[in-house]
Amino acid sequence: MPKLKTKSSAKKRFKMTASGKVKMPQANKRHGMIKRTNNQIRKQRGTTIMSKQDSKIVKSYMPYNLRG
Repeated sequence: MPKLKTKSSAKKRFKMTASGKVKMPQANKRHGMIKRTNNQIRKQRGTTIMSKQDSKIVKSYMPYNLRG
């Protein structure tokens, strides 16, 4: 059986938590910060946990990075 390849784009963008959830950077932070409220900008710092439905897709891209 051949080995499965990890999607290069996925391994650069996502990390797995110890419980098997997918961590991702916050969305909507690239440009247009003047339009956004300070409260919005503050809430979008750091990373967030991906939804269960989307994480199922991302996990299929990274077959050997699964933990938990």
